[in-house]
Amino acid sequence: MLIDNQIFGAPLAGISDKPFRRIVRMFSPKAPLYTEMISCHSLVEAHKNCLRNFDRYDDEGNIGAQIFGADVSLMGDAAKILQDSGATWIDINMGCPVPKVATRSGAGAYLMRDHKLAEKIMKNVVKSVQIPVSIKTRLGWDDEHRDWADLIHIAEDCGISFAALHGRTRAQLYTGQSKLPRIDDNIKIPMIGNGDIKTIDDVKKVFELGFSGAMLGRAMLGRPWVIGVLTGACKTPSQVGPVVLRHLEYMLEYYGERNAVQMFRKHAAWYSAGMHDSTAFRIKVNQISDAKTLKAEICKFWGCEVDI
Repeated sequence: MLIDNQIFGAPLAGISDKPFRRIVRMFSPKAPLYTEMISCHSLVEAHKNCLRNFDRYDDEGNIGAQIFGADVSLMGDAAKILQDSGATWIDINMGCPVPKVATRSGAGAYLMRDHKLAEKIMKNVVKSVQIPVSIKTRLGWDDEHRDWADLIHIAEDCGISFAALHGRTRAQLYTGQSKLPRIDDNIKIPMIGNGDIKTIDDVKKVFELGFSGAMLGRAMLGRPWVIGVLTGACKTPSQVGPVVLRHLEYMLEYYGERNAVQMFRKHAAWYSAGMHDSTAFRIKVNQISDAKTLKAEICKFWGCEVDI
């Protein structure tokens, strides 16, 4: 089962928040997008310091809410909350490699090492909701344990609708080249290929390997239109400045001025990457603490008006 479009926007921690998804959605009205990964503990306990715990997805189109955790019961409860919040499908994170998640919490990529726990979580999440459930995982824990296919077969038996596979092991983190395997007829659910996918040729290679879809991650940084360009939904905008300003407005609306200005610095750097004087622009932006000044610098750099 695939959801409408075959090119997905990946879950990106600290990036694919609601403002980012809104800006991507401007260019890709139908693309399946993921939330940032959401802690089942934080969500169920309604931690107030995490805004995404209170997001609604009714107006977001194809949106997969990704949860992570090692508590079987809480993962099911979290899935219910996200279903009730309007998510199109639920995704279980089984690939996050960072120590905070994968080792200290026994979640994310750790579930590649504990297939019994992974099975319990998948079964409970599928049972807890009436919408599709997917998983996102990696090739394995390390080169000696590339057992992704075993986990996928367990997922099939648990009622998982589709799976995304990142072409690195947990040990690789995000270094080295992503290399996806060939998908054979023994895999019964649709597979989405992820890792270093940037161009239409990359997408074609993923399909040639037998995957049913492709997922873009870091390729979206500073280029929220890239999925739309690859699917033919839009063209690369001739004026980037207004896009940057609109993204900033969405951030201000969501986070408030103090947090939004600080958080937007990385986005400004990505948008400006490769442009003339981008280094000087980034240095300036990193010293700005108010929205008015930031908007002025954006307009100066891209030659656009503040009002959008």
